[in-house]
Amino acid sequence: MTWDQVLRQATAKLTLGGISDPARDARRLLAHILGVETARLSLIGADTAPAGLTRLFDDLIDQRSRRVPVSHLTGVRQFYGRRFAVTPDVLDPRPETEVLIEQALALPWTRVLDLGTGSGCILLTLLAERNAGTFGIGTDLSRAALAVAMRNAADLRLSDRVQFHDGDWLDALPVSCAAFDLIVSNPPYIALDEVADLAPDVGLYEPRMALTDEGDGLGAYRAIIRAAPAHLTGGGALLVEIGPTQAQVVSDLMTATGLTGIAVHRDLDGRDRVVFGRKPRN
Repeated sequence: MTWDQVLRQATAKLTLGGISDPARDARRLLAHILGVETARLSLIGADTAPAGLTRLFDDLIDQRSRRVPVSHLTGVRQFYGRRFAVTPDVLDPRPETEVLIEQALALPWTRVLDLGTGSGCILLTLLAERNAGTFGIGTDLSRAALAVAMRNAADLRLSDRVQFHDGDWLDALPVSCAAFDLIVSNPPYIALDEVADLAPDVGLYEPRMALTDEGDGLGAYRAIIRAAPAHLTGGGALLVEIGPTQAQVVSDLMTATGLTGIAVHRDLDGRDRVVFGRKPRN
């Protein structure tokens, strides 16, 4: 069989498995097996597919048809133009989170804190986009997630500009930690009664603690917003990613804590995605 024929069979199998974009996923997995960019697959389509590589590819297709995320099969995910290592211990970086990145990069800051850092994709992207004068700390309750974040920091040559601490939100910070100009977070915001409705790729394979607070989906916001002002400089900003129905309640939480300039930013699909608040300067 040629690679073109192998790809067609794989696409058909993923279609039967209910994968939303089977051709794309089949190509990404084949490119991973062959160690090439997906754009180069068209150059080898007529080549005979070796049996050993075909078996490896078929195994990945079988797993993907059971809804194992592509990133878990390849070990990497693209985010904001960079490759991040991912494992089942971290939430998959998603395009909508880039709204948070854009809003953070529009602000002046030199010290940034990322709460629930996971793979480190938010924190490390922000540091990579800024000069060497910036510094960041990432916290996470999962030590396994922090191991992934540290690997990504090393891969991006940012280890000298970042620290990671395990613990619950801001409680993970060292006692003597200086204040931050910016605090960011993409916390678990899926309510417990919504978990059953998640796509299998998410609900079955992504870390549950990164998806839901096992309550109303607002527990993390209450904890973060209550504690954040004490760790912000005067004029410092808090940016949090939200579920599309949570903008008003999160905005109200920020207002009640004394943050000002509350603003809601939408993603490319027009859904509320990020809430901003600023600590007053006096």
